[in-house]
Amino acid sequence: MRLVSFCTHIHSINRTKSPLKISGKVAVASDEVTIQLFNSKCLPVLLYGLEVCSLNKSDLSSIDFAFNRFFMKLLRTYNIETVEVCQFYFGVSLPSMVLRNRSERFEQKFRLHSELL
Repeated sequence: MRLVSFCTHIHSINRTKSPLKISGKVAVASDEVTIQLFNSKCLPVLLYGLEVCSLNKSDLSSIDFAFNRFFMKLLRTYNIETVEVCQFYFGVSLPSMVLRNRSERFEQKFRLHSELL
């Protein structure tokens, strides 16, 4: 439990800084450019190292909520269905899905290396 608290605390420091940097610097950029920047700059900061933490459903929902709110503000809508369709067409996955895939890969690599030892 302490590891999860530590991980979420460390990541809470950087969660708000990256999206604000991007939204402040690309005021005239298209939505596609802003989303690409978010995926390449903000999402890695948000998810860094979380694949080794055991996050509960509430933690994952909080991360997804922040992700969806970014899209709502970008697209100027509060309709979650619209946001989900746009995320689909932009080829963007929810952070919880990305973390699940990363965790599975981490566990596979960990098992493989522990078998070799």
